[in-house]
Amino acid sequence: MDRKQRVINTLNHKESDIIPYHIDFTGQEHETVAKYLGDNSFLEKIGIHMHYVQYWGWPTEMPLKKGHFLDAYGVEWNRSGVDKDIGIIDHPAILDISERTYKFPKIDHKRIENDIEQMIATKEDKFAMGAIGFSVFERAWSLLGMEEAFMAMLAEPEALTQLFNDICDYNLEVMETMLKYSLDGFYFGDDWGQQKGLMMGAENWRKFIKPVMKKLYAKAKSKGKFVLQHSCGDIISIFPDLIEIGLDCYQTFQPEVYDIAHVKKEFGSDLSFWGGVSTQRLLPFATPKEVKSETRRIMDIMGKNGGYIAAPTHAIPSDVPAENVIAMLEVFENQ
Repeated sequence: MDRKQRVINTLNHKESDIIPYHIDFTGQEHETVAKYLGDNSFLEKIGIHMHYVQYWGWPTEMPLKKGHFLDAYGVEWNRSGVDKDIGIIDHPAILDISERTYKFPKIDHKRIENDIEQMIATKEDKFAMGAIGFSVFERAWSLLGMEEAFMAMLAEPEALTQLFNDICDYNLEVMETMLKYSLDGFYFGDDWGQQKGLMMGAENWRKFIKPVMKKLYAKAKSKGKFVLQHSCGDIISIFPDLIEIGLDCYQTFQPEVYDIAHVKKEFGSDLSFWGGVSTQRLLPFATPKEVKSETRRIMDIMGKNGGYIAAPTHAIPSDVPAENVIAMLEVFENQ
């Protein structure tokens, strides 16, 4: 059975010969593991099941001070600190949401097409996806600043709703280009959760974010694609909403915030789950033996009747020992 079919089976809640698995790495951790293995191309050899191109707005060519870059949306990011992969915002692009003067950048459709074509050309037998990172809430707060986005939910709800709708229209245009190609699914990245509950609360999520996600999911579904959603943190209160609007698979699935056996029992007939192997506690701090034991336990619970893609709960960060990555991978590969 090829890798694509294993993922399709799991999204249809069917078991396969093995549980499909996937690993993403931060740039620093990739270097660490490559050095440990003595192989810079190790990622091509470990049998991961997913292959995707994620649009989030490329850096511009405008030179900034070291460790800083300006993205296509006009936001200045600072990667000079610990986080070398995303960074923090130094200067938002919208200073006053009530003015409604912000103009979205022109979409470089040709570049998107080139990225998707390259992805398809190299996907082999993997499950192929288009993806939009910073898809809705994260795009709003990156443009406004986090505090301003939360305050706008109370002080400027109409202006914030308009911004979300503008973001949605922009993303639908990006999706239109991606969905011209033969993809298996579509993936959205948008963090809503914290360690306990949603950052903005379920009521505000339903008011501001759910209507937009419904439109984006419907666009993917209209082309016959599976829908996969990333959100860090505890978002269990909106699982029924996500199922209602068409979500097939939720990622990332953190054991620190979920009783995984309960969630599998309660929602496993409607949702598939991607993640489960902790990058917060297990992988950075356990021994390789403990990593193997816990990875097997999670896979035994989550893999019953399909509906599970075994994976770390996030792109593996730089504090994880290479030995623990290899221990987890050995369990994935030797089912």
